[in-house]
Amino acid sequence: MSELYRLQKNMIDWLISKDEKVKPDIVDTGEVNKVSVDQRLAVYGNAYGYRLIDALSENYPSVHTLLGDEAFYEMTYAYMSVHPSHHFSLRYFGHKLEDFLRDNYSDAPVLAEMARFEWALRNGFDAEDLPVITLDELQEVPVDHWGELQFGFHPSVARLDLEWNVPQLWSAIEEEKEPMPPEKQEYPIPWLVWRNELLTYYRSLEVDEAWALDRAMNGGNFAGLCEGVCEWIDVEHAPARVAGFLTQWISDKLLVGICID
Repeated sequence: MSELYRLQKNMIDWLISKDEKVKPDIVDTGEVNKVSVDQRLAVYGNAYGYRLIDALSENYPSVHTLLGDEAFYEMTYAYMSVHPSHHFSLRYFGHKLEDFLRDNYSDAPVLAEMARFEWALRNGFDAEDLPVITLDELQEVPVDHWGELQFGFHPSVARLDLEWNVPQLWSAIEEEKEPMPPEKQEYPIPWLVWRNELLTYYRSLEVDEAWALDRAMNGGNFAGLCEGVCEWIDVEHAPARVAGFLTQWISDKLLVGICID
């Protein structure tokens, strides 16, 4: 282990768990304007804590708004004690927040759902950029092979089922509109999140499109999608319904590939 690596590791261990083995490597500032080792470590530690608060707030601005400043700061310190940052980038610091809020704020379940929604938006924005297919490419596939068609989806695509009015709350907060109360829906609503070029989008889905999208993302082919949507529509209209989904998915730039099973 190099000396630099040892020092860096000891400092990280102190920041995360207050392990004091780094102390011998820290010096005070001398007799003039003396600042002790403990004070110097505390200054650095406080700055690190504030940076983690900022990072979590950047990833979850609406969770921050719903909790309020003081409660959000308290939550962040509690979260970092259970899930300290282990990645070189603070971008990934909040990847366990949904689970943490579900376990520790069960009296406010809207918080965990908001965290799920905001993390999907963040992941969608940061996802790898891949070329998408066009409607012309789909139409080039011979009709007798359509039943075997399978689809590849853009890395930004995410499917969520939300019991609360989270997207509406998020939109009101984002646009600084009049605050609206959290409301639980009569039943979970399926939502789609994705990125188109430099913008992240979301929309609600009808139940048959949500099913078809889930199935297609897990390797289902066109014939299987047609068979499955017959739970909601008649056999005669199923192929046109699924073809309509494909047209919409291509228009939204969700698809990056098609292949024959």
